[in-house]
Amino acid sequence: MLDSAGSQPAVPSAACRFRPEPPTIETTAEPPDVDDTTRLQVDDNHLLRELAGESRKNLSAIERFFSVRIGQRGNLLTISGAPEAQASTAALLAQLVDLLGSGHAMSSRDIVHAARLAASAPGVDLRDFMLDTVVMTARRKAITPRTPNQKRYVDAMRKHDIVFGIGPAGTGKTYLAVAMAVAALQRGDVQRIVLTRPAVEAGEKLGFLPGDLAEKVNPYLRPLYDALQDMLDPVRCARFVEQGTIEVAPLAFMRGRTLNKSFVIMDEAQNSTREQMKMFLTRLGADSQAVITGDITQIDLERNHHSGLVDAKRILQGIDAIPFVQFERVDVVRHPLVRRILKAYERADAREKQRHGQEPTN
Repeated sequence: MLDSAGSQPAVPSAACRFRPEPPTIETTAEPPDVDDTTRLQVDDNHLLRELAGESRKNLSAIERFFSVRIGQRGNLLTISGAPEAQASTAALLAQLVDLLGSGHAMSSRDIVHAARLAASAPGVDLRDFMLDTVVMTARRKAITPRTPNQKRYVDAMRKHDIVFGIGPAGTGKTYLAVAMAVAALQRGDVQRIVLTRPAVEAGEKLGFLPGDLAEKVNPYLRPLYDALQDMLDPVRCARFVEQGTIEVAPLAFMRGRTLNKSFVIMDEAQNSTREQMKMFLTRLGADSQAVITGDITQIDLERNHHSGLVDAKRILQGIDAIPFVQFERVDVVRHPLVRRILKAYERADAREKQRHGQEPTN
């Protein structure tokens, strides 16, 4: 669909077609890539408004990601910049037009995220992500993988009974695992969902906290409830919890149990001990699946305890049937500032290690 030099012609869709640029004669010393442009015609006015966003918000974001300039005159978009950047931008815009034209709803945030994804993974097919619905939320919003690592994570959970997801906060490890669990429950693949976390005592002993057992441990389990309530309406979620179809409990409560026909998730696994991790992994019964998530840079255990997640990675990583999916800072899908905060902390940690004569870790 590109018209710049050296590109191959493609068959345009009804809503989107490229107009070839007339040949130009170089009369200045400027490099030719500044003069060449790629044109994209979008015939549907409503679709073009969705693509551009309010006050060109979406197009401006795409310009930043690809270092191009996108001009707009009527229904014609003109892309100027380096040839490779033009081609990548045009490919992204064409995919977005096709997705929007096929009725796939995309918010401004979705389009900006698609631009970030396409910029970081050249040649990516957005349909592999945008159309790969894991589950629909209570508000009828599709939950989909949003980065290549998230896609690998989701595919791993579809194929394997035990999956580890390791990486920084905000990368969707727990959220996608809960989404897969809800989808499995809705399909009838499992009869219950079990969500668990180690109850790490942050400065206060649980026994001295006010309330009964549920009130003592609920603050540790609140993030799991939040994910559930995003995917199930509150009444249905409460009914599942009351019936035992969904169980949210501290990791210590898993001891001595066999979990059959269940989707089991251990969150914050970096704060489990070696013994707890072994205990959890051996609870898995017939027709069950386990997903273990954590961030090995955020271990809150006392110094005389080794992280069960770090230990499991060392011991089990060679087993083909147990994939370990590693997430990175680029996979953060929370507020854009979260990615910058993580980067700043990584730089600070690297400087600290250099001051102490240690090798910085990537």
